[in-house]
Amino acid sequence: MLERSRDRVQSPADFVERARALAPMITAAAPRIEQDGAISADVIAAMHDARLFRLLIPRVYDGEELQPVWYVQAVEAIAKADASTAWCMAQASGSSLGAAYLAPAVARDVFGARDAALASGPPGTNSRAIAVEGGFRVTGSWPFASGIGHATWLGAHCTICDAHGSPRREEDGRAVERTLLFPKACAVITESWDVMGLRGTGSHRYAVKDLFVREAYSFTRDAAAERRLDAPLYRFSILNMFGFGFAAVALGIARAMLDAFVQLAAEKAPHGSARRLREDAVVQHEVALAEARVRAARAYLLTTLQEAWDIAVVDGFTPAGSALMRLASVYVIREAGAVVAAIYHAAGSSAIFRAQEFERRFRDMNTVSQQLQARGSHFQLAGQHLLGLHS
Repeated sequence: MLERSRDRVQSPADFVERARALAPMITAAAPRIEQDGAISADVIAAMHDARLFRLLIPRVYDGEELQPVWYVQAVEAIAKADASTAWCMAQASGSSLGAAYLAPAVARDVFGARDAALASGPPGTNSRAIAVEGGFRVTGSWPFASGIGHATWLGAHCTICDAHGSPRREEDGRAVERTLLFPKACAVITESWDVMGLRGTGSHRYAVKDLFVREAYSFTRDAAAERRLDAPLYRFSILNMFGFGFAAVALGIARAMLDAFVQLAAEKAPHGSARRLREDAVVQHEVALAEARVRAARAYLLTTLQEAWDIAVVDGFTPAGSALMRLASVYVIREAGAVVAAIYHAAGSSAIFRAQEFERRFRDMNTVSQQLQARGSHFQLAGQHLLGLHS
């Protein structure tokens, strides 16, 4: 077994404090991170020193196995400083739940290194894994993987095919899909991440051709039958954990945006007015409403996570329970987006200048909102469960 870190913290809350302690450094690096399209090496090194990429890795593999209610607060703290950095942290952390589905030797190989980070993206077009003796021959291209620049391993979601290239089928007719893991050096990476927001994530395209991947280095996401560790944390689905992390990113952006506006309102007097912004009744109303929305959304997320943990300690989750967790994530992202939009407009022309605190966060938030976890269809699914349309 790997040697455990000697500076192991004594309280889960200490990881939130570690994240907060890094905030000034990350805030200073944020313009450079966006310009370079990648998290700077000094920031990555500091986050590894603080073990912030190991929060959801199992303890038996030298991880922290942190309760999600503390994990999301650490992500939120980083997001206040820079959303791209927090997004990469949340992406790698969600992916690291896959360690619970792997044999110990494989999990240590993928996640055991001090600088371990797994990056993966959505299913690729025409990506397939041909089943062969001992594993799979993988060919495919995946459109993006956040944090691929500092990742050590990559995950590829593939349709599993027989020797003739025909997809294998589940009993219900769906194509069999697995996530296959391989060292980053095995892939061809194409710089393709030319986007509006979260530019610093460097979420570039990657591809492999006829790459052999041992079967032991693969798993089916959220398949209870393949889960080897039954600790409460690993009863949460990987997809829901992504949702929690991305909701925390959104909360961090909204809080930072609101705090920056409060400072601006104390200094700025609109053109033609002798009063500062904070003396304006409309501004006072907007700030109070925004504060309430951020606080309420945050409380909803943390309460949901605590209630979910209490369930996970004794049992697994029902489909309805999973849908309600997804409801919390999408609602928080939507509320954070509404706050960011309101504050952006309240800041007036100050919001459009790169030297200010607003325009990058506005772009980042409106990129977070386009991700799978923020889709409005999640409201529909939760509503169906609430209305008793699913058994």
